Amino acid sequence: AVLAVAFTLGAPPLWAVYTLSVLSGVGAALFQPGVASTIPRIAPDVQRANAVLRVVEALMIMAGPAAAGLLVVVWSAGAAFAVNGVTFAVSAVCLALMRIAPIPSDTLRRDSLGAELAGGWREFRARTWLWGVIAIWTVYGLTVAGPMVPLTASLVTGEHGSAAYGVLMAVNGAGSAVGGLLALRLRPRAPLAAGAVALLGLPVNLALLGLGAPVALLGAGQFIGGAAFAFWLVMWSTSVQTHVPQEALNRMHAYDVAGSLLMMGVGRTLSGPVAAAVGTEEVLLTGAGIAVLVVGALLAVRPIRTLPRA
Repeated sequence: AVLAVAFTLGAPPLWAVYTLSVLSGVGAALFQPGVASTIPRIAPDVQRANAVLRVVEALMIMAGPAAAGLLVVVWSAGAAFAVNGVTFAVSAVCLALMRIAPIPSDTLRRDSLGAELAGGWREFRARTWLWGVIAIWTVYGLTVAGPMVPLTASLVTGEHGSAAYGVLMAVNGAGSAVGGLLALRLRPRAPLAAGAVALLGLPVNLALLGLGAPVALLGAGQFIGGAAFAFWLVMWSTSVQTHVPQEALNRMHAYDVAGSLLMMGVGRTLSGPVAAAVGTEEVLLTGAGIAVLVVGALLAVRPIRTLPRA
């Protein structure tokens, strides 16, 4: 909403956009653990709920940029941000009107932040599969997921134009929708192992980018990568939500968000200087190799590989 006002009044300074973007990111990080811990309290079939969410998110990611572009052309950038702000307000009202059964009594003391952190750490440390995935994912976020977004945008727009980049992102969204639909149908006995195998689709995408493949092949890579990542997200979210007690779920998701988002941010920040030093294609190809190693690491940890479907 503040961005909407700023763009409506004129061209806001870059520092203001950065500041508001940081605040928006903080809000998203605070929101994510809460909404993730709510799903198992309202959905009898947790995997189905997560899969439907991925499909809907993918469809909105495909439609959102087109709608935003239309708003900017017809009205202004401020109007696009204003509509976005309204959607958040509607979401807040819907969440406020939800009636959810209370969480079972928590065994941890709530009289201090220290007690909360200590109790959450004990729950986190007791589950090897949980901290194992998050530890591996911090490396992935730093070296693969973080650099992938800005470097893909830079490489594709520089070589093929912004229109091609927009089409590729739409294809990625279509792949994500398909990945969600697959997760809606498939019920693997070892969900994290199945999700890890699916992640092998991501290095295909990175390798095609790094090798300078034509747009048609880049589209295939984006589709495969989107489907792979969406399927993994459903398997991971469902595993956490069904294997961690509800009273500890919010804390576990907080650790997940802290580990993954923090390192992704660092990876995005470092991607520009590193790409300038060694080359964008080289960074993407290295990321493809690391992505394969990440899959191997996930499958090498027995508690991750053998975690059963709840």
